[in-house]
Amino acid sequence: MKILLIEDNRAISKGLVYTLEQNGFEVALCENAESTLNSLGGDFDLFIVDVSLPDGNGFELCDEIKRVCETPVIFLTALDDEDSIVKGFDLGAEDYITKPFSSRELLARIKRITKKLDKTMAMNFGDISIDFDKKQVCKNGNPVVLTALEYRLFAMLAKNSGKVLTREQILERIWDLSGNYVEDNTLTVYIKRLRKKLDTNMIKTVKGLGYRLEV
Repeated sequence: MKILLIEDNRAISKGLVYTLEQNGFEVALCENAESTLNSLGGDFDLFIVDVSLPDGNGFELCDEIKRVCETPVIFLTALDDEDSIVKGFDLGAEDYITKPFSSRELLARIKRITKKLDKTMAMNFGDISIDFDKKQVCKNGNPVVLTALEYRLFAMLAKNSGKVLTREQILERIWDLSGNYVEDNTLTVYIKRLRKKLDTNMIKTVKGLGYRLEV
């Protein structure tokens, strides 16, 4: 499991990095919001976010994270008032841990999230399957060769199957991570490529809005 820790207190971050690595996690550290936003394309499995940062706050950062990816977020903070806790969960955080906390408590909460993630590491849609851990899509059990952006596009549709994703949402969440600007009509090309490679009509165009993976 690859974790991005966002914590500006070096004494705390040093201890957390050590504990997490000793328990088998791969950890990257950012000490402010700016460096975190520059690291969002790193395919992390979990973000651990301090609410108080030198160039912003974790709530705003979580909002930006959720705008471009579905990765779970755990808040670490000294703010234990009800309004802050509710705000954290309203922003889509998986958990909210108030300081001080023990390493055992943090590891237990990560374990709970890991179990939840394991249940959704693979999905099946008729003769098409996607393994999020291996980042592989198969048709009738045979791997389908997709580019990185094609995979990200299908993975996003799969995780939101049955829901309409607007073109704007897709462009923001998928191509922001690549660091490249992509014109709107390029999305149409990628959708056509996916339909052809997967030989499926499950990817529906919702006129005037966007696309939906219809199960």
